[in-house]
Amino acid sequence: MRTIILALALTFAATAANAQATCAADAASKKLAGAAKASFLKKCEGDAKSSCDKQAADKKLAGAAKNSFTTKCVKDAAG
Repeated sequence: MRTIILALALTFAATAANAQATCAADAASKKLAGAAKASFLKKCEGDAKSSCDKQAADKKLAGAAKNSFTTKCVKDAAG
């Protein structure tokens, strides 16, 4: 049980560190607007989703735990 809690804590710490470079912040720094911004955000969020899904699979999460982890991870990445 301690191992699982430690793994989740480390995961959230790593996610928080990655949240500094969010999709919205990247779009703003590139001064994107309109369709270019929408396209960039869609691709960035898609990439974040696939990355978060892979992290969840690596952690062998399933069911509600996987959904919760993936939702939080994508939200943090998208900004």
